[in-house]
Amino acid sequence: MPTQPLGWFKTPITNPGQFKGMKYRTVGLSADLFKAMGASVVILPGGEIVAALDRNLIDAAEFNNTTSDRMLGFPDVRKVMMAQSYHQPMECLELLISKKKYESLPKDLQAIIKYAAVAESADFTWKMMDRNSTDLIEMKAKQGVKVVKTPKSVLEAQMKAWDKVIEEKSKDNPFFVKVLESQKQWAARVVPWRQEIMVDEEMAYNHFFKQPAPPAAKSDVTAAPAKAPAAPTKKP
Repeated sequence: MPTQPLGWFKTPITNPGQFKGMKYRTVGLSADLFKAMGASVVILPGGEIVAALDRNLIDAAEFNNTTSDRMLGFPDVRKVMMAQSYHQPMECLELLISKKKYESLPKDLQAIIKYAAVAESADFTWKMMDRNSTDLIEMKAKQGVKVVKTPKSVLEAQMKAWDKVIEEKSKDNPFFVKVLESQKQWAARVVPWRQEIMVDEEMAYNHFFKQPAPPAAKSDVTAAPAKAPAAPTKKP
């Protein structure tokens, strides 16, 4: 799944100081993150978020992604969606099966379950891209949603807040440390590969899809002709 939005707000977020005292809905480790940034975190189930926003019981909220946010009704109560955030830069969906039960099945049924899960994962990924991109366009065009890119200062503040959360969670939780170390080893190897090998999409997108700027309008003022150079003075 793609990066989750920073959330839905009444006005754009321009600096991390705006989170001080803000009644902000989120869940999980993200709750610890925004508490470290000074927010007054409110944990609510998905079905209660929009009503709480509408009644101003909370100031702002994040939930999941473009399509699910639209389905819940966020554009009806807030018109500013801040895009991009480090509270959940990506996510993975899982199918959890009892290993004992799985291994007790005949090999052909194990294969059916395995490849059905793989096929559904791929199918969901394609459909997710189609739905989310369509909903983003329609929210802007039909519901007056303004999508604002989260400023760098807020992203940097999130990273510093993560340092505090990681330090606190690592004190008495060996499993947290184990998982974090595994993630770091993966990221330390995979992220540089992506950065060095994957070409930036912005140049190609601008080349094929961005409309060229209209030519500058001609001025009605006619420029005065340049003066002819003065004739050289003859020596006597």
